[in-house]
Amino acid sequence: MTTVEAAGVRAPAWRGGFGRLWSAALVSRFGDALRTAALPLLAVRLTDDPLVIASVTACGYLPWLLFGLLGGAVADRVDQRRAMWAVDTVRGGLVACFALAVGLGHATVGLLIALAFALTTFQTLFDNASTALLPSLVDKETLGSANARLMTGQQFAGGFLAGPFVPLLLTLGAAAPFAADAATYLLAAALVASLRIRAPEREPRPAGSTLRAEVAEGVRALWHDRALRAVCVATLLCNIGMGALIATLVLHVTGWLHAGNAGFAAAMTAYSAGSLAGGVPAQWIARRIGRVRSLFLCACVQTAALVLLGTVRHLGALLVAMALLGVMGMVWNVNQVTLMQQRSPAAMVGRVSSAFRTASTSGAPLGALLGGTVAGAYGLNAPALFAAVLFALAATSLILARPADVSVVEPDDGATTAHVKP
Repeated sequence: MTTVEAAGVRAPAWRGGFGRLWSAALVSRFGDALRTAALPLLAVRLTDDPLVIASVTACGYLPWLLFGLLGGAVADRVDQRRAMWAVDTVRGGLVACFALAVGLGHATVGLLIALAFALTTFQTLFDNASTALLPSLVDKETLGSANARLMTGQQFAGGFLAGPFVPLLLTLGAAAPFAADAATYLLAAALVASLRIRAPEREPRPAGSTLRAEVAEGVRALWHDRALRAVCVATLLCNIGMGALIATLVLHVTGWLHAGNAGFAAAMTAYSAGSLAGGVPAQWIARRIGRVRSLFLCACVQTAALVLLGTVRHLGALLVAMALLGVMGMVWNVNQVTLMQQRSPAAMVGRVSSAFRTASTSGAPLGALLGGTVAGAYGLNAPALFAAVLFALAATSLILARPADVSVVEPDDGATTAHVKP
């Protein structure tokens, strides 16, 4: 593994394994964005029942709650590279079959829900395997930079590149976005399969070891690490808040601000632009104040942005707030994932990651339900203020836990414990 120096921050070399993994991630996210944009349009054509349409979205969360922990345990048992390209090959085949059904006029809401559920079920294995694989592709001191480049690239591909292609593809037919998504899955699978890395050596599992026992071991490892436990609780609170905000944002913009559809589109663009920009300072901030303190800073800035969003009735305030949420959200994601990779035992990254994701992901659907309730009871701007309270609680939880902070560079002696900042 090689590194390069970029603006004083150690960065992974693009040649070799990381460049291919980065390319695969971008291609896959591009296809996912095409499918995500096309799904609700197809759903509306098939039914006008809001509950049924919402069920399609719900199936994007449910597999994480049902199979997330299992996916992490399997990711730690198998060769992660092979698991990733195998999963993408299967997902490509599923989406290709669905595109064929759409093209032939045989698509149904039931088939749509089944597809969403199946894709996310496979994603529980893919995402945990990807998180566990990255540390074996880059040096320890470049792990944060690698995560920043991956997430920034994915945001660019999904948030900006894919958007203009959806209307163009729809002119070719309702099946075209799904066919394109299938092709991106297969291309991503080929890129991952071409990686030439040696599977990490693992200690033999104890006789009689079961997936259930290994899942429990991962949950215990997360719970007993003070820093990861505090960050997981904080992430859960933030996800509840963001779930409440995103679920009601269109009502906030069009009903409270009276900014119309153009205002909503501008808000989402500001958020995407902020997310893209956030990948640049993420590692710089962590290098100067540590990763946990970076998360505390993010929570504080986002709390202020949400208060601005919920109290100032002006489009400019909305755009500034959404841009800040995007920037700090990316800084949070980069440092949270890197912290988890650094502090997890090498043989348990998949299980710790799955325990973290399952716990924190559950906040989004809960937040969506709470957001609707709060908006109905207290006004259309209330979900933003409700989210601000939850982000403030997240910041408080990081202070109260007083977790050991983690520097950017891990020790070179092979130990799993990171340097602690005074």
